[in-house]
Amino acid sequence: MIRSNIFFNLIIFSTKIATASADCTCRVFNTNTGKNQMVLAGHEDEISKVTFNPQGTRILTASSDSTSCLWDVRTGNCLQTLEGHTDEIFSCAFNYDGDTIITASKDNTCRIWKC
Repeated sequence: MIRSNIFFNLIIFSTKIATASADCTCRVFNTNTGKNQMVLAGHEDEISKVTFNPQGTRILTASSDSTSCLWDVRTGNCLQTLEGHTDEIFSCAFNYDGDTIITASKDNTCRIWKC
């Protein structure tokens, strides 16, 4: 399947922009230089939503592959893959403290996760 670099969602936190893309990646750019700092790869289908935790140290991605991934902003490593939905995840968010995640899926469920 041919993937494109169509962006579905982007979010800005301080000097970073994170994008959700049809090519199954999340890219993190520096707002001062415009340069791509890292590519977060690991999803098997397009990423529909991306968000930073309130502290700006983690990125959460939601994908059509029915998973969400929690990423370390400094290293780009996937810290946790959240599995349990049976259809596309179209929304994700952190609570104010950044220690709880909620995901919403086309399987008509929302899930709450501790991170």
